Amino acid sequence: MELRERISAATKQAMKDKAAARLSTLRLINAAFKDRDIAARADGSDGVAESELLAILGKMVKQRRESARTYEEGGRLDLAERELAEVEVIEEFLPKPLSQKEISAALDTAVAEVGASSIRDMGRVMGVLKTRYQGRMDFGAVGPMVKDRLATGG
Repeated sequence: MELRERISAATKQAMKDKAAARLSTLRLINAAFKDRDIAARADGSDGVAESELLAILGKMVKQRRESARTYEEGGRLDLAERELAEVEVIEEFLPKPLSQKEISAALDTAVAEVGASSIRDMGRVMGVLKTRYQGRMDFGAVGPMVKDRLATGG
């Protein structure tokens, strides 16, 4: 698994560099992956797909951005900066996000592939997008775009 190897190598390098904040974030990532591995074993599955690991990283970024915003509103800029520093480390391991033009093309492809014609098909379209573009698009922002596209008739 390439992602795990990259994170493992980065963890070792952070230890050598004595980069405490970076090391802490990398350890959090590893812990989240191990939690998912344990849950997968409990379900009887052999391993965790790379797309699931990317989803975990995406969720971690989202959580930290929300925390940073909350800290900023509360006047705790030191804590907000720490959260944003963690976001930077986590984002190193996420694939490059799609541009608006690429998202639009991906939507067109998914809608055509599923044969979506109404809002009832939104779940199927989102399912296709999530399997192909996990970690590369913000599904919270894409959902309303899919809804608009399907509401206007594809």
